Amino acid sequence: MIKFVMLRHGESVWNKENRFTGWKDVGLSETGRAEAVRAGRALREAGFEFDRAYTSRLKRAIHTLDSVLVEMDCSWLPVTKAWQLNERHYGALTGLNKSETAAKHGEEQVKIWRRSYSTPPPPMSLDDPEHPSRDRRYADVPRQALPSCEALSHTVARVQPYWDQEIAPALRAGQRVLLAAHGNSIRAILKMLENISESDIVELNIPTAIPLEVTLTPDLKFVSRRYIGDEAMIQAAVAAVAQQGKAK
Repeated sequence: MIKFVMLRHGESVWNKENRFTGWKDVGLSETGRAEAVRAGRALREAGFEFDRAYTSRLKRAIHTLDSVLVEMDCSWLPVTKAWQLNERHYGALTGLNKSETAAKHGEEQVKIWRRSYSTPPPPMSLDDPEHPSRDRRYADVPRQALPSCEALSHTVARVQPYWDQEIAPALRAGQRVLLAAHGNSIRAILKMLENISESDIVELNIPTAIPLEVTLTPDLKFVSRRYIGDEAMIQAAVAAVAQQGKAK
């Protein structure tokens, strides 16, 4: 069997403020930094070892991975930073408070924008200074590939080729992989691997900084997944993610 680990970044400053973050490059909160250290400790104590790591180009994922590797005493591991592993782009919702948006537009509409497979949020203007086409970290990315907004289906469309071309070959070659990314890029990978339906993926919530071990067959067919850590803490963290889009 082939095993690899995925990890959503620790709590960011905008997670703490319950804002739509997407491609906005927001740093970790104090809690998020502690979560990242705890995740690294959990992996070390469980006996995990890795040969290489992947992350996005957003610092909340990069810094989470850095802390995990420090805690595991393997900062020397090769790390690839891929824009394809970025969070889903929330378009014009970027920066808005989720609960306030739910109070204004209704919880069901916000759930669709946050979790639906095929319905994107309103797009970000191309003139917006926050548009990724204006960010030099994506200067090597074709302009037409940079989103103004995304549904999860669009996230899958950019994650899947990267998985097929980069991550899957590493796993087949016997490399032990750690991937530090985002709630929706991880949901995209799980949807691909598990063939989760468009309706069921709406209810899949990924908590911050809790390692998720995925087991695959030698031909990369899904077998199982499990979180590494205290079960009660894991369930509370998953429930907390689901509550973010509720009106208050």
